[in-house]
Amino acid sequence: MTPTTSTPATFHGNRVDQQFIAGQWRDGATGDRASDINPYTDDVVAEFALATAEDLDEAYRAAAAAQEEWAATPPKDRAAVLRRAAEILEERRDEVIDWLVKEAGSTRIKADSEVSLAIAITQEAASFPTRVHGKIFDSNTPNRETRVYRKPVGVVGVISPWNFPLHLSQRSVAPALALGNAVVLKPASDTAVTGGTLIARVFEEAGLPAGLLHVLPGGGDAGAAAVDAPEVRIVSFTGSTEAGRHVGAAGAQHLKRTHLELGGNNAMIVLPSADLDLATRDVVTSAFGHAGQKCSAASLVILVGSVGSSERFRRQLLDAASSIHVAHPDDPRAQMGPVIEEPGEKLRRGLTELGEGESWALEPRSLDDTGRLFSPGVRANVRPGADAHLTEYFGPVLSVMTAETLEEAIGIVNAV
Repeated sequence: MTPTTSTPATFHGNRVDQQFIAGQWRDGATGDRASDINPYTDDVVAEFALATAEDLDEAYRAAAAAQEEWAATPPKDRAAVLRRAAEILEERRDEVIDWLVKEAGSTRIKADSEVSLAIAITQEAASFPTRVHGKIFDSNTPNRETRVYRKPVGVVGVISPWNFPLHLSQRSVAPALALGNAVVLKPASDTAVTGGTLIARVFEEAGLPAGLLHVLPGGGDAGAAAVDAPEVRIVSFTGSTEAGRHVGAAGAQHLKRTHLELGGNNAMIVLPSADLDLATRDVVTSAFGHAGQKCSAASLVILVGSVGSSERFRRQLLDAASSIHVAHPDDPRAQMGPVIEEPGEKLRRGLTELGEGESWALEPRSLDDTGRLFSPGVRANVRPGADAHLTEYFGPVLSVMTAETLEEAIGIVNAV
């Protein structure tokens, strides 16, 4: 049985294990509860009441009511809130990193980078209020002109994932707020703090008026409600392709805009003219950063022409992958931490099974008794159309393919 915790989870002395609705922090005692668990140690870092339908309805109504006044707020005032939020993230950097390590399984290296990304998008968003411009067009009617104004859409629903929770929430929340919208944020239940309530605390301290940001941890039902709610005009979703198809289809039923960032088996192509030292570093960093658990991971590398037969490059690649320091995410030397979710069928295949003609140039190994630390794996001789070519494993496995020409390599990439 998973251990429980009776100590409230806090950020800078304030609780972050509650729902945030209409400017109020609530325990949400009427809903089902879920444990927020450290993915490496299995310790409970927070316990949440999941949002009910009533909670969600209240949040949408409150967001719609607060948004009009916020949209009418002078640009300099909205920008000031965003700038202050960026400052708070910087001031609390070490505490945010600690939360990313224990809740998201991030290494300290990855967590520090993620905080920097979140600060950068918040600073950039602070410039948006004065960068929104309409257009004036000539009219076919004499002595008239056509003007196009850009206005806030209203309420934005944000559904964010567990792998880069702070950044992937903030990159939708910050621009939406900067441009005069209200936001209802449903973070992944695995990272409800770093993907949600911590962000709410930051904006609350930054002076964001009540009712403009709501955070409601919940499951798939809570995400579906964001698509169905009439108050929500745009849904920003980051997650799996399978779930994204449902979000996109549901949004289409309501003629609602959906912004979807989904999965894909990404590739890097290495040409004979490449700087092979630089290519080695970039391929390994992309493939194994955060144990390959990112939608931007290069899970395929396609070696073109003479690079495909270059023993030097292959040896460099294997040496670089072998030298990655895999450890407890709190280890300051760790370059790769745990596989966050229990290995599913796709990842199990990726870590254990080989397709026809394939071989392990570097075989992945389980490194401890948690079943979550794996050494990097490099799969060789992958053929076009093979499972490793077409499947996103979302884990620490790199598949190596070859092509005679750049055009052939591009065809391999576009077949995914």
